[in-house]
Amino acid sequence: MTLEAEFKTIADNVKKVKTQPTNDELLTLYGLYKQAIVGDVNTDKPGMMDPTGKAKWEAWESRKGMSKDDAMSSYITHAKEVIGKYGV
Repeated sequence: MTLEAEFKTIADNVKKVKTQPTNDELLTLYGLYKQAIVGDVNTDKPGMMDPTGKAKWEAWESRKGMSKDDAMSSYITHAKEVIGKYGV
């Protein structure tokens, strides 16, 4: 299985976990996912009136400069941990 195929499979599976992961786990996965799909942040940082958007933007921004393949590999690793912890 190619890295991209495994990434897509894991991304689908992580949406099916039985229990909601913690906010930190979700933000880690979000940042890695966006870096793998889009690359470096390409939007303005949301303001303080949008704390959720700001947290997501910061999670993505923290991955700046990470290659697509590295982001996919890290996402797969973290997603497998979440799936193992919460079950599908």
